[in-house]
Amino acid sequence: MQSMLASEHGGMNEVLADVYKITGDKKYLELARRFSHRVLLAPMSRRQDTLDNMHANTQVPKAVGFQRIAEHAGDRLYADAAEFFWQTVVENRTLAFGGNSRREHFPAAQAAMEMVEEREGPETCNTYNMLKLTEGLHRMNPKARYADYYERALYNHILSTQHPEHGGYVYFTPARPRHYRVYSAPNAAMWCCVGSGMENHGKYGAFIYSHQDDSLYVNLFIASELDWREKGVRVRQETSFPDESRTALTVLTDAPVRFALKIRHPAWVPAGRLTLTLGDRTWTARSEPSSYVEIDRDWRNGDRLEITLPMHTTTEPMPGVPDYIALRHGPILLAARTGTEDLRGLIAGEGRMDHVAHGTLLGLDEAPMLVSEVDAVTDKIKPVEGPSLQFTASDVIRPEAYRALVLEPFYRIHDARYMMYWRWTTPEAYAAVQAATRAREAEAMRLDQRTLDRVIPGEQQPEVEHNFKSEGAEAGVFRGASWRHARAPGWFSYELRVADDTPLELGVRYWGNPPPADGGRTFDILIDGKKLTTENTLGKWNRDEFVDVSYPIGSEWVSGRQFITVTFKPHPGSHAGGIFDLRILVAQ
Repeated sequence: MQSMLASEHGGMNEVLADVYKITGDKKYLELARRFSHRVLLAPMSRRQDTLDNMHANTQVPKAVGFQRIAEHAGDRLYADAAEFFWQTVVENRTLAFGGNSRREHFPAAQAAMEMVEEREGPETCNTYNMLKLTEGLHRMNPKARYADYYERALYNHILSTQHPEHGGYVYFTPARPRHYRVYSAPNAAMWCCVGSGMENHGKYGAFIYSHQDDSLYVNLFIASELDWREKGVRVRQETSFPDESRTALTVLTDAPVRFALKIRHPAWVPAGRLTLTLGDRTWTARSEPSSYVEIDRDWRNGDRLEITLPMHTTTEPMPGVPDYIALRHGPILLAARTGTEDLRGLIAGEGRMDHVAHGTLLGLDEAPMLVSEVDAVTDKIKPVEGPSLQFTASDVIRPEAYRALVLEPFYRIHDARYMMYWRWTTPEAYAAVQAATRAREAEAMRLDQRTLDRVIPGEQQPEVEHNFKSEGAEAGVFRGASWRHARAPGWFSYELRVADDTPLELGVRYWGNPPPADGGRTFDILIDGKKLTTENTLGKWNRDEFVDVSYPIGSEWVSGRQFITVTFKPHPGSHAGGIFDLRILVAQ
């Protein structure tokens, strides 16, 4: 059963823990524990981050279940696991807009740069489930840091993932400079992120308020009205936040009622800057960022509390890639529209991988950069007169063609390429950084433009999407990259897209100095059951680096075909692989 739980199986432990809570029958609690994957539970409960190269949205629902078991059964082991999972994902693996992962997997530190390079950025479902985990942890222990993350993810990721006109939902949100997002089409693209998306945009009122005994928590600054029936009181919140940096709460009650009103002091408001006005009294809160300000009193009908929440602009480095920074104004991620060229598949169809933005990748070397001493960047960001939450940064953006870019909330950008993360460098280093980036990007762009289809062996979602099949195959991670191999008599195969009447190549990535293996590393590469070539990687290159090899595919192999099945089959007693990357390429 534990082996089964390595696959994506949703929130079974969460559901069963809830059934236990509803029925009181402990057999459901025991079954919830059996559906808890020990490969994740054990290290998380010991505060060990073992998430490298794991499929992200397979793990998040497991952690939601850990939280629910802890909440319903008071189990400390599960509580520790859920809390540390949330902590390490939010603090170490989450981008500025609240999302996490690339290609649906948590990258290792060695692969962190892929967050900038890949077209498959954070998945919306991950954030949907992280918000569910956040709500649960806040119920158990109402800390402001949970609400801080919730706010970040709600405004910057969730709010950005539905098109404001046709209503399509977003699967991947690339962080790559000057790339774009794809939207679902009604009745055609029914992805997981469409299902959870339907819930996302109906839940904006779910976490504004919460209560514990006689304390009412104001977690989010959203215009709303709360009917707290148990206390016989209503609270009306009036604000146009984040377009204004204030909110006001009015208490409506037939008779005086005592309760503690707890207002979140956001992490983005410095100490000594949050001010409150109640009646004719105005004072500065004696609170620290990421905490709650408490006002415990008898509240009367019409009492009005005004709260000032000054916002300022800050920089935030990308986890693992400190040379790339994001710009935030208060909790709001600022981004910039950079163009509308080649928005291929902007509204997706029903095809496999149509949820990915397949338009041309634009070179990182030609993307706008922020050129300044890092502590001076925010001083050069100036508000635009008139529109709210619009800024310019012409003094620090290079090259010249991009100096007029307007910074605005990311959630307002649709149907366009954008900048979410910016390469930062000093004026002295700018030319060298641009030259070094250009050299790397030239080959990467050529390879991307030649690629018809690609699978990352050993990664769950790419393998599922390419109809992976095997007998006795194994997978692992080496130097931050996943691999797959098989020992005879095993084998493994993938279904890959091809183009008829086009000279093609099969591109395979190996490690240039593979360790010895029982029986060697001699294997056949087959296309639709017929041998394309025989390969032996042992002692072939003797280089401690990855090696890319291309095998020509004649037109007779693909004539009349949309897909082919590529199989790696070891010779008797030998191994096939390890294979680190697999592509169908247009021949050079």
